[in-house]
Amino acid sequence: MSTPTDEQVQATDTFRAGHHLVLQAGAGTGKTTTLAMLAASTKRRGHYLAFNKDIARDAATRFPRTVMCKTAHATAYAALGHRYGGRLNGPRQPAWKAGQALGINRPIRIGDHEISHKTLSHTVLRTVTRFCYSADRALARHHVPHLRRLETRADHTQLADAVLPFATRAWADLQNPDQGVVRFEHDHYLKMWALTQPKIETDFLFLDEAQDTNPVLEQVFNAQRDHAQLVVVGDSAQAIYGWRGARDVMTDFDATALTLTCSFRFGPLLADEANRWLELADAPIRLTGSKAIPTEVGDIDRPDAVLCRTNIGAMAEVMRLLSKGHRVALTRGGHTLSALALAARDLKEGRCTNHPELILFASWGEVQDYAAYDPAGGDLQPFVDLIDTHGPDAILAAVDELTDEEHASVTVSTAHKAKGREWPTVKIGDDFPPPKDTDQLDAQGQPIPEPINETDARLAYVAVTRARHRLDLGGLSWIDTRLGT
Repeated sequence: MSTPTDEQVQATDTFRAGHHLVLQAGAGTGKTTTLAMLAASTKRRGHYLAFNKDIARDAATRFPRTVMCKTAHATAYAALGHRYGGRLNGPRQPAWKAGQALGINRPIRIGDHEISHKTLSHTVLRTVTRFCYSADRALARHHVPHLRRLETRADHTQLADAVLPFATRAWADLQNPDQGVVRFEHDHYLKMWALTQPKIETDFLFLDEAQDTNPVLEQVFNAQRDHAQLVVVGDSAQAIYGWRGARDVMTDFDATALTLTCSFRFGPLLADEANRWLELADAPIRLTGSKAIPTEVGDIDRPDAVLCRTNIGAMAEVMRLLSKGHRVALTRGGHTLSALALAARDLKEGRCTNHPELILFASWGEVQDYAAYDPAGGDLQPFVDLIDTHGPDAILAAVDELTDEEHASVTVSTAHKAKGREWPTVKIGDDFPPPKDTDQLDAQGQPIPEPINETDARLAYVAVTRARHRLDLGGLSWIDTRLGT
């Protein structure tokens, strides 16, 4: 991109003037290019906090050498986390086993309800996780999650009184760099680093993908305000990780607010499509497309990428495409999936497994229970559903047939994993459901659907804006009927 846009010039001028800056950058509007412009406009030294390793690696090739490009976790690991390297990636275990080691070995009674030692153990570990995502300095009652059927304040107070001593013991266990009974996670050392009130030695600090920032990182970032110029960049409409504790820190950040709205990824027709979802998401920006890029919206027989809502949907799409003879790639590969499928086959056939994630489970039934009922196992649920639907052998056969993206005729991804990516032609997968009908009827006697959820609208916006030249709405085609267009 040779000539900067007026928006990019304004951002560069504001940065050079030394102002803190919040930059709302829509899909494909040259966010990284703009940040590189800012960094190149000064001889001062900077630090860029990237959302993931891939983004950090890409930025390092585009930013001047005066800028350090790292993820927040890598920054925390270099400062403190490396001491806990021996405890990272330990085997999974049911929460009750960690709870038992912490001293939870009997149920408690709250009102009319008996809380089992298993539920108590789950709640203790969830409490620690919620604390790690927070900006708080100490474990407190509000970190204890609410449980169904314990609705009153008095019930929750009693639960918190029972949970907090064990949560404190669990957090103390995690401080030992050599050994412990609680599984050590990356978010644990990030929190430990944040609690040291770190000073990032830099003249300016860029926070990328700021719409998906946990309060713990937001706190560290804001604490640099007195000695560093802060630049927050992201797209509030792409805030799709709220379920993981993230929040959009852009909307109330005290700084000069500017926008990047001209997309260099696609043309006006696709910008119009994006704007439908931006309106439904109540987003602060609307996009204009580049007239130099002809982009169409319509059916695609052989898309470059198919984007799905869920992992299950993605794997189902992989199997469908393979059955039709396509060369298929799956974003982030299938190696992890095949290792888990082998472990599942062993467990289903009554054998133990050496897979580090599942080594402590004695049967497939235990894994099913862990995924369904233990909050720590929620991320395994899509995999469990996949195995229960298709069986390990079908998954293994499909993974064996996968190829890398360079040699594939089609790439399958979830919308979450496609964030930051783009393809010439994109089709939306079939697992984006329309809003459910309510009990109310319109003037024609037809059921009135529920309003479109803002979270769903943001995910749809991410999905449709991955295309450069042609978009097939596929599983989101219901939007035309829903909006009467």
